[in-house]
Amino acid sequence: MLLTELMRKLDEHKDRMIEIRRHFHQYPELSFQEEKTAQYIADFYKNVPVDSIETNYGGEHGIVVTIKGAKPGKTIAIRVDFDALPIREETGLPFASKNDGVMHACGHDAHTAYMLVLAEVLAEHKNELSGTVKVIHQPAEETPPGGAIGMIKAGVLDGVDCIIGIHVMSTMKTGHIYYRSGNTQTGRAYFKLVVQGKGGHGSSSHLANDAIVAASSFVMNVQTIVSRRINPFDTGVITIGNFDGKGSFNVIKDQVTIEGDVRAMSPETRELIEKELRAFAEGLEKSYGVQTDFQYSNDYPVLYNDPEVTEHVRRALEQAAIPEVEEILETPSQPPSEDFAYYLEKVPGCFFYVGAQPDSGEAYPHHHPKFDINEKSLLISAKAMAAVVASYCAGSSVKQEEK
Repeated sequence: MLLTELMRKLDEHKDRMIEIRRHFHQYPELSFQEEKTAQYIADFYKNVPVDSIETNYGGEHGIVVTIKGAKPGKTIAIRVDFDALPIREETGLPFASKNDGVMHACGHDAHTAYMLVLAEVLAEHKNELSGTVKVIHQPAEETPPGGAIGMIKAGVLDGVDCIIGIHVMSTMKTGHIYYRSGNTQTGRAYFKLVVQGKGGHGSSSHLANDAIVAASSFVMNVQTIVSRRINPFDTGVITIGNFDGKGSFNVIKDQVTIEGDVRAMSPETRELIEKELRAFAEGLEKSYGVQTDFQYSNDYPVLYNDPEVTEHVRRALEQAAIPEVEEILETPSQPPSEDFAYYLEKVPGCFFYVGAQPDSGEAYPHHHPKFDINEKSLLISAKAMAAVVASYCAGSSVKQEEK
């Protein structure tokens, strides 16, 4: 049986996955700068019997690998990311980052490592596959506009029936796999407001027009969007991450810049927040007599998992009975945003989560300088994805098997 053989081969390569992950962890590269990482990936596939390798995909460092089965069938795409973050690592690991100020603080090193080994194993058994497996190694997930857009525009989803992705999660229990149908991760937006007043001296405030006062009212008022404009059963968050009002203690500042972040679990909520933010920014001009320049840009959309595909994934995982997996659970919606959502706008798919909490129980969140994962999650991720691929490409579907 195909799945049994895939599992056996993955067990044999467990240590190799960890070795590859540690290499990537030592040599992280920032979004849109992943030249050496992309070269490592391309070189890896030179001795693997895949059907095609396309590099520099989408005009960046993306790599697309195609594995064609011997029999006709569906085309399933698997996406993994490989960029790192501008964070100085503080883990103290023996394989900690050697690139100062850059760190794999989100698990993309693990994603790439498990996928390389899984792709190799799938390629070696392609004569037993029905359909096609397309492996998408995507750069720049962390930095808007993200690497997915360029790859989609270049045609990476042409002919694809569904797309699957995994994210290892340091805050979720190792041995557990988590899934969710429908809206699963928030959409995101960025805004910038420049408030122009009139500067002056603190002793003669009546001759000035204080930009800090006007900007402060904006900061306080926008929070009422969440508390008074959004349905309590909907998810919306507005964060002011930058308030540039620094100056001399006795001088009234003439200009202030505010930058913020918006998260929402539905496109409708995100549109409502944008509308209300714009109204508050415009209102400052009438209320305070200042001038404003307001910029707003939506980037990663709400991540929507197709219910049918998600149910297929759940059943495939349960039927696989992976020894390292204790439970397969439905997860609540996840607050972070993810550019995998762009793919899901184009084709049905599912993005699910593999627990990677360290055995010590001390789990630092993603994007933390001390972030680390349980490396047992690599084998679990590989086996979980193998189970999904086999359910699509072994000549019969999960639903057929249940009849």
